[in-house]
Amino acid sequence: MLLNVNNLNCRRGPKLVIANVSMSVSAGECIILRGPNGSGKTTLLRYLAGLCDSADIKTYDNSIAYSGHLDGVKSTLTVRENLNFWAGIYATNSMNKVIEKLNLEYLSNNLAGELSAGQKRRLGLARMLISNAKVWLMDEPTASLDKSTSALIFEAINSHCKNDGAAIISTHIDLDIPKSRVLNMEDFAVKGKDDDDPFLKGSYQ
Repeated sequence: MLLNVNNLNCRRGPKLVIANVSMSVSAGECIILRGPNGSGKTTLLRYLAGLCDSADIKTYDNSIAYSGHLDGVKSTLTVRENLNFWAGIYATNSMNKVIEKLNLEYLSNNLAGELSAGQKRRLGLARMLISNAKVWLMDEPTASLDKSTSALIFEAINSHCKNDGAAIISTHIDLDIPKSRVLNMEDFAVKGKDDDDPFLKGSYQ
Protein backbone atom coordinates (compact mmCIF):
# COMPACT_ATOMS: atom_id res chain seq x y z
CA MET A 1 0.00 0.00 0.00
CA LEU A 2 1.28 3.45 -0.94
CA LEU A 3 -1.40 5.69 0.54
CA ASN A 4 -4.30 5.23 2.94
CA VAL A 5 -7.14 7.62 3.70
CA ASN A 6 -9.44 7.05 6.64
CA ASN A 7 -12.68 9.03 7.09
CA LEU A 8 -11.19 12.22 5.69
CA ASN A 9 -13.18 15.47 5.88
CA CYS A 10 -12.22 18.23 3.46
CA ARG A 11 -13.01 21.91 3.66
CA ARG A 12 -12.94 24.75 1.16
CA GLY A 13 -12.42 27.81 3.31
CA PRO A 14 -14.88 27.55 6.23
CA LYS A 15 -17.22 25.19 4.38
CA LEU A 16 -17.16 21.42 4.74
CA VAL A 17 -17.26 20.13 1.15
CA ILE A 18 -16.81 16.36 1.38
CA ALA A 19 -16.85 14.04 4.37
CA ASN A 20 -15.86 10.52 5.40
CA VAL A 21 -13.63 9.77 2.40
CA SER A 22 -11.87 6.44 2.85
CA MET A 23 -9.66 4.70 0.31
CA SER A 24 -6.33 2.94 -0.09
CA VAL A 25 -4.00 3.04 -3.06
CA SER A 26 -1.53 0.28 -3.91
CA ALA A 27 1.26 0.03 -6.47
CA GLY A 28 -0.06 -0.20 -10.02
CA GLU A 29 -3.43 1.36 -9.24
CA CYS A 30 -5.05 4.41 -10.80
CA ILE A 31 -8.01 6.05 -9.08
CA ILE A 32 -10.13 8.33 -11.23
CA LEU A 33 -12.07 11.07 -9.44
CA ARG A 34 -15.41 11.79 -11.05
CA GLY A 35 -18.05 14.36 -10.26
CA PRO A 36 -19.44 17.71 -11.42
CA ASN A 37 -17.67 21.01 -10.90
CA GLY A 38 -17.68 21.90 -7.22
CA SER A 39 -17.94 18.29 -6.03
CA GLY A 40 -14.59 18.44 -4.24
CA LYS A 41 -12.17 16.77 -6.70
CA THR A 42 -9.57 19.54 -6.51
CA THR A 43 -10.06 19.95 -2.76
CA LEU A 44 -9.44 16.24 -2.18
CA LEU A 45 -6.28 16.27 -4.31
CA ARG A 46 -4.95 19.27 -2.37
CA TYR A 47 -5.53 17.45 0.91
CA LEU A 48 -3.79 14.32 -0.40
CA ALA A 49 -0.87 16.46 -1.57
CA GLY A 50 -0.41 17.78 1.96
CA LEU A 51 -1.43 21.34 1.09
CA CYS A 52 -4.12 21.13 3.78
CA ASP A 53 -3.22 19.62 7.13
CA SER A 54 -4.90 16.35 8.05
CA ALA A 55 -4.05 13.38 10.29
CA ASP A 56 -6.42 11.14 8.32
CA ILE A 57 -3.96 10.58 5.44
CA LYS A 58 -1.00 8.23 5.69
CA THR A 59 1.68 7.78 3.05
CA TYR A 60 3.99 4.81 3.33
CA ASP A 61 7.08 6.14 1.55
CA ASN A 62 6.40 9.90 1.78
CA SER A 63 6.62 10.11 -2.00
CA ILE A 64 3.91 12.21 -3.64
CA ALA A 65 4.03 14.55 -6.65
CA TYR A 66 1.15 16.94 -7.31
CA SER A 67 0.10 18.60 -10.55
CA GLY A 68 -2.71 21.14 -10.20
CA HIS A 69 -4.49 23.46 -12.61
CA LEU A 70 -1.36 25.60 -12.74
CA ASP A 71 1.67 23.94 -14.29
CA GLY A 72 4.14 24.71 -11.51
CA VAL A 73 6.74 26.32 -13.78
CA LYS A 74 8.69 29.56 -13.49
CA SER A 75 7.90 31.66 -16.55
CA THR A 76 11.19 33.60 -16.44
CA LEU A 77 13.32 30.43 -16.51
CA THR A 78 14.02 28.26 -19.53
CA VAL A 79 12.63 24.76 -19.83
CA ARG A 80 16.02 23.30 -18.87
CA GLU A 81 16.45 25.69 -15.95
CA ASN A 82 13.00 24.76 -14.63
CA LEU A 83 13.78 21.06 -14.81
CA ASN A 84 17.27 21.55 -13.37
CA PHE A 85 15.69 23.29 -10.38
CA TRP A 86 13.29 20.38 -9.76
CA ALA A 87 16.03 17.81 -10.30
CA GLY A 88 17.93 19.55 -7.50
CA ILE A 89 14.86 19.59 -5.24
CA TYR A 90 14.25 15.88 -5.77
CA ALA A 91 17.96 14.98 -5.88
CA THR A 92 17.61 13.01 -9.13
CA ASN A 93 19.80 12.73 -12.21
CA SER A 94 17.13 11.79 -14.75
CA MET A 95 16.58 15.24 -16.27
CA ASN A 96 18.17 14.60 -19.67
CA LYS A 97 16.39 11.27 -20.01
CA VAL A 98 13.04 12.90 -19.24
CA ILE A 99 13.68 15.75 -21.70
CA GLU A 100 14.32 13.19 -24.42
CA LYS A 101 11.33 11.04 -23.49
CA LEU A 102 8.89 13.97 -23.69
CA ASN A 103 10.53 15.46 -26.80
CA LEU A 104 11.48 18.69 -25.07
CA GLU A 105 14.99 19.01 -26.53
CA TYR A 106 14.01 21.64 -29.10
CA LEU A 107 12.35 23.69 -26.34
CA SER A 108 15.06 23.33 -23.71
CA ASN A 109 16.39 26.89 -24.14
CA ASN A 110 12.97 28.54 -24.49
CA LEU A 111 11.52 30.57 -21.63
CA ALA A 112 8.67 28.71 -19.96
CA GLY A 113 6.52 31.83 -20.23
CA GLU A 114 6.71 31.61 -24.03
CA LEU A 115 5.42 28.04 -24.24
CA SER A 116 1.98 27.05 -25.47
CA ALA A 117 -0.53 25.48 -23.07
CA GLY A 118 0.33 22.00 -24.33
CA GLN A 119 4.08 22.60 -24.06
CA LYS A 120 3.69 23.90 -20.49
CA ARG A 121 1.70 20.79 -19.62
CA ARG A 122 4.49 18.59 -21.01
CA LEU A 123 6.96 20.55 -18.89
CA GLY A 124 4.74 19.97 -15.86
CA LEU A 125 4.63 16.26 -16.68
CA ALA A 126 8.42 16.25 -16.93
CA ARG A 127 8.53 17.58 -13.37
CA MET A 128 6.38 14.64 -12.26
CA LEU A 129 8.74 12.18 -13.95
CA ILE A 130 11.84 13.80 -12.50
CA SER A 131 10.41 13.58 -8.98
CA ASN A 132 10.56 9.75 -8.95
CA ALA A 133 7.48 9.95 -6.69
CA LYS A 134 5.48 6.77 -6.29
CA VAL A 135 2.09 8.51 -6.13
CA TRP A 136 1.03 11.03 -8.77
CA LEU A 137 -1.85 13.40 -8.01
CA MET A 138 -3.12 15.10 -11.17
CA ASP A 139 -5.97 17.59 -11.50
CA GLU A 140 -7.48 17.56 -15.03
CA PRO A 141 -4.09 16.89 -16.66
CA THR A 142 -5.48 17.06 -20.22
CA ALA A 143 -7.72 20.13 -19.90
CA SER A 144 -7.57 22.26 -23.08
CA LEU A 145 -4.98 19.97 -24.69
CA ASP A 146 -4.98 18.47 -28.16
CA LYS A 147 -5.30 14.77 -28.81
CA SER A 148 -1.59 14.02 -29.27
CA THR A 149 -0.53 15.79 -26.05
CA SER A 150 -3.35 14.10 -24.12
CA ALA A 151 -2.21 10.72 -25.44
CA LEU A 152 1.37 11.47 -24.35
CA ILE A 153 0.22 12.29 -20.82
CA PHE A 154 -1.94 9.18 -20.51
CA GLU A 155 0.87 7.04 -21.87
CA ALA A 156 3.15 8.41 -19.14
CA ILE A 157 0.50 7.71 -16.45
CA ASN A 158 0.01 4.17 -17.74
CA SER A 159 3.76 3.54 -17.77
CA HIS A 160 4.08 4.96 -14.25
CA CYS A 161 1.41 2.58 -12.93
CA LYS A 162 2.91 -0.41 -14.76
CA ASN A 163 6.21 0.34 -13.01
CA ASP A 164 4.71 0.03 -9.51
CA GLY A 165 3.65 3.64 -9.24
CA ALA A 166 0.10 4.82 -8.57
CA ALA A 167 -2.02 7.76 -9.67
CA ILE A 168 -5.08 9.63 -8.45
CA ILE A 169 -6.51 11.71 -11.26
CA SER A 170 -9.39 14.09 -11.74
CA THR A 171 -10.54 13.63 -15.35
CA HIS A 172 -13.66 13.20 -17.43
CA ILE A 173 -11.83 11.07 -20.01
CA ASP A 174 -11.82 7.27 -19.90
CA LEU A 175 -8.34 5.87 -19.25
CA ASP A 176 -7.14 2.57 -20.63
CA ILE A 177 -5.27 1.57 -17.48
CA PRO A 178 -5.78 -2.06 -16.36
CA LYS A 179 -5.98 -1.42 -12.60
CA SER A 180 -8.08 1.73 -12.65
CA ARG A 181 -11.22 2.38 -10.63
CA VAL A 182 -13.59 5.29 -10.27
CA LEU A 183 -14.24 7.22 -7.06
CA ASN A 184 -17.55 9.07 -7.34
CA MET A 185 -17.15 12.31 -5.40
CA GLU A 186 -20.90 12.76 -5.08
CA ASP A 187 -20.87 9.81 -2.67
CA PHE A 188 -19.03 12.03 -0.18
CA ALA A 189 -20.84 15.29 -0.80
CA VAL A 190 -22.01 17.21 2.26
CA LYS A 191 -25.69 18.05 1.98
CA GLY A 192 -27.47 20.82 3.82
CA LYS A 193 -26.66 24.30 5.06
CA ASP A 194 -23.50 25.50 6.76
CA ASP A 195 -25.58 25.80 9.95
CA ASP A 196 -25.50 22.00 10.12
CA ASP A 197 -21.72 21.85 9.79
CA PRO A 198 -20.33 20.38 13.06
CA PHE A 199 -17.03 22.21 12.52
CA LEU A 200 -18.77 25.56 12.61
CA LYS A 201 -20.65 24.55 15.76
CA GLY A 202 -17.38 23.59 17.41
CA SER A 203 -18.61 20.08 18.18
CA TYR A 204 -16.43 18.13 15.74
CA GLN A 205 -13.88 15.79 17.33
